[in-house]
Amino acid sequence: MEGPALTPPAPATIDLHTHTTRSDGLLLPAELVRQTYDAGIRLLAITDHDSLAGVREVRGSLPAGLELIAGVEINAVGAIGPGGSGGEVHVLGIGVDPDDEAFEATLAMQRHARRERYDEMVRRLAELGLDLQAELDAMPATVDEDALGRPRIARAMIARGVAKSIDDAFERWLSPGRPAYVPRAGLGPVEAIRAIRDAGGVPALAHFWGAWERLAPLRELKDTGLLGLEVHHRSFDASTVALMADVARRLGLVATGGSDYHGDAGPYAEAHAGLWVPDEIEAPLREALGRG
Repeated sequence: MEGPALTPPAPATIDLHTHTTRSDGLLLPAELVRQTYDAGIRLLAITDHDSLAGVREVRGSLPAGLELIAGVEINAVGAIGPGGSGGEVHVLGIGVDPDDEAFEATLAMQRHARRERYDEMVRRLAELGLDLQAELDAMPATVDEDALGRPRIARAMIARGVAKSIDDAFERWLSPGRPAYVPRAGLGPVEAIRAIRDAGGVPALAHFWGAWERLAPLRELKDTGLLGLEVHHRSFDASTVALMADVARRLGLVATGGSDYHGDAGPYAEAHAGLWVPDEIEAPLREALGRG
């Protein structure tokens, strides 16, 4: 975001990008559901990294008036076109079948690669004199299905007092070219898109800032099955939203949107206050889900 923050014209009732403790969020799935419901959300997608465990955990106990869409976020390996950052692109899978065995097997491989990368970054930090094991052990317990990632390491660094924020930890230690960074392994963008489509979902690029400068590779991805683009992200200012919406219209992509809530900046209500996802995105999304 470069300009002033976007002022929501009304409270958002849709959030299609959220995270729980099943990946790198701080709220348990049930607590995320409670807080989003209390904030007025009626259509929610839980999109944990490489995991549908949170969706399965809460889908049978939703409050009346809240609809849950099964979602996932896949950090695909490989930048898209000029200006690609970090050698990866994030692909949301909105409306996937949480009981699709083939898709679950794919996500399990992604999680395994995540765990190996996570362990290697922790090891490298220890070699650099930053043994974070005590801080990591003091954090909420994890299970094998959790999709561990850099934010957990960054939080341990904050607890240790060697980083001021997650962004600070990333910028000085955990990003490409920094001392403890380990490149990601796993699916590429095209593979991620096809896996999501095969599981009945709508693949959409998440927080793909600068999409208007990468139209040609976006068209190529659309030809492989890309259906959506995150137009409304809580970090986008008004001019960025307008540019992203224009890209979606020009390429015939469904507009999606969400808070990308993790919990580090406070309760969900605070993130919701700055979130604007217009109700008009719902019908085209449902139509795309119907097309499979």
